[in-house]
Amino acid sequence: MLGNDADAHEIVNDVFLSLHERPAQYEGKSSLSTFLYAMTTNACLNRIRSTKRRRRWLEKASAEAPDLAPRPVPPDRFTQLKHALGRMPEDLARIAVYYFMDELTQDEVSELLGCTRAHVRGLLARLDSWCAAQAPGEAS
Repeated sequence: MLGNDADAHEIVNDVFLSLHERPAQYEGKSSLSTFLYAMTTNACLNRIRSTKRRRRWLEKASAEAPDLAPRPVPPDRFTQLKHALGRMPEDLARIAVYYFMDELTQDEVSELLGCTRAHVRGLLARLDSWCAAQAPGEAS
C-alpha cells in the first residue's frame, strides 16, 4: 500500500510500539488480529496523506478516477487507486483498501469495521459516487 518495504516496516513498528505504550486502545471488541489489521491500515492511510510523496502523487495523478469496478482491480489500476486514497474521505479510503485492494468480501469488511453488511454496501455506493464526481468533466 505504501509502495516500499522501508515505510511498511516503519508503520508496523509504530503500530506495535503504540499498542505497547497504550495497551488500553485494544478494547477486546474484536480479535487482536482484526484490531492490528485495522490499526495498520489506518496508519498506512495516514502516512499516504501526510508525506511529501502525496503532493507529488497528486501532481502526477491524472484527473481520471480509478476504475473501481468490477472486482478485483487489475494490478495496473492500483497506482491510480493509491493516488485517489490520499484525497478520499477516511471512511471511503478504508473501504476502498479493504474491498478492492485486499479483496475482502462485504461480510469480512463488515466484521472488520464492526458494522452491518448494508452499511458496507452503502459505503461502496458512496465510494462509487465519489469516484464518479472525480472523473474528468464532472463537478468535484
